[in-house]
Amino acid sequence: MKKIVLLLVFALLFSCSSIRVYSDFDSSVDFSNYRSFAFLKEGVDQVEISDLDKRRILKAIDTVLVNKGYVKSEQPDLLISIHTQAKEKVYINSSAGWGWGWGWNPWFWGGPQTQTVSTRTEGTMYIDFIDAANNQLVWQGIGKGGIRENLKDRDQRIATFVGEILRHYPPEQ
Repeated sequence: MKKIVLLLVFALLFSCSSIRVYSDFDSSVDFSNYRSFAFLKEGVDQVEISDLDKRRILKAIDTVLVNKGYVKSEQPDLLISIHTQAKEKVYINSSAGWGWGWGWNPWFWGGPQTQTVSTRTEGTMYIDFIDAANNQLVWQGIGKGGIRENLKDRDQRIATFVGEILRHYPPEQ
């Protein structure tokens, strides 16, 4: 019984994360040569989200990279830019009522059909790593997940989102 309860707890925790992560990189690049970073101001300024969320994202990126051994620098090896998108997704659920229907009852006995409509905003965050020497994109991480405007702990949600994306940096070659 304890194993079943433990399995259910793990399933619940992992289902709540709901962040899908993808990454792509230039396979000809030696990522061990990169040790320092800075944010690309032009890229960050173009992101159409609140300044508070921008600062949360940049702080989360900074924290993850420093923990991985990178140094923030005025003369960086990598420039980091971010992009975001949001899409409203509409979900329609139909359910037939009750009854047997054709094949079981010649009078087609059945109940009312119900439909429910719900919406959810899905956000996508792109984190781009650009080689500062030649201004070439060398790595891109993408995270997709649900957005809730009334999230009480936005700092933690954004940090988790960024952490999941950057978990794949540097890539294994």
